[in-house]
Amino acid sequence: MRGLELARRFYFEAVRPALERRFPGLEHAAALIGTGSEILGYDDDTSTDHHWGPRVQLFVGEGAPAAELESVLAAELPTEFAGLPTNFGPPDEEGGSRLLVPVAEGPVDHRAEALVLGDYLRDLIGVDPLEAFTTADWLVTPSERLLEVTAGEVFADPIGDLTRVRELLAWYPHGVWLFVMAGLWRRVAQLEHFLGRTGSRGDELGSRLIAASLVRDLMRLALVQERRYPPYWKWLGAAYASLGRPESPALAATLAASTWPEREVAIVEAYELVAGAHNALGVSEQVDPTVRAFHDRPFRVLAADRFVDALREAISGPALRATDQPAGSIDAVSDNTDVLTRPHLWRELIGLYDRP
Repeated sequence: MRGLELARRFYFEAVRPALERRFPGLEHAAALIGTGSEILGYDDDTSTDHHWGPRVQLFVGEGAPAAELESVLAAELPTEFAGLPTNFGPPDEEGGSRLLVPVAEGPVDHRAEALVLGDYLRDLIGVDPLEAFTTADWLVTPSERLLEVTAGEVFADPIGDLTRVRELLAWYPHGVWLFVMAGLWRRVAQLEHFLGRTGSRGDELGSRLIAASLVRDLMRLALVQERRYPPYWKWLGAAYASLGRPESPALAATLAASTWPEREVAIVEAYELVAGAHNALGVSEQVDPTVRAFHDRPFRVLAADRFVDALREAISGPALRATDQPAGSIDAVSDNTDVLTRPHLWRELIGLYDRP
């Protein structure tokens, strides 16, 4: 059973009946969102080795007896559900992974967590969007975290706050979307001419390395063009493959090429297809999608800065037009996991975008 289906059944068949018995009339939202492979629908047998199991998040009001609720559920929930223990063992030595551990009788150390929505969101993305979510907030919040809030499933939400948050963060505002794409095109522009230059010097390893970086950025750009938040490294390939994009074979050929000329042939095909997809969006002035020589050197490039310029020219709104930050959103600035998973670190970058 996949994790989302398990969570749905666990809530409706075990958790909700217990709440109705012991806390009748308790207003709450129930969901499974946030971190975890099952949130994105990518969980498999390997995923069950940490955190995976019967679990659900219960979002209650600030005055609700959250600790009492969890204590009551510990006594009320069955020790087993859908053939799986409901009891989770202690965190591992690093304070992270928790495994399912069978117990003969309750109480169970369950994962039906009672949470206050605003507190949960501040822990996950640094702010509560129902209070405010500025242009700078959009630009410093990693796409993987926006995906974690908006993926998964909501099982109940009579108050509607969780639904409103997910609707608010479902996709970037138009100008922010253009800014994000501009940042990814800028990364392509920074490296595209090095693929052939390194290869022509006999540095095949360097050429392969640059090609792999370019392929990754084109994959992320393709997801953003399709209005999909790119996930983190582990699931980027799976998310991209689900798009069925026409440049996919060319990207695969780029990575498989054994010589830099073969690599260049493949990646320039991908450039032109991704460039054509940009023009099809109709979000900027049309840009010639054909590749050309890099100045007077014998290397073919897209000259991707042309797409950066077109996108930034199309951006309206004073907050985005005024920024002189050329690198794009956080995902174009850093791929360091320690930064992208810690809101207090990425929010240090607010000043890059939110200037007086």
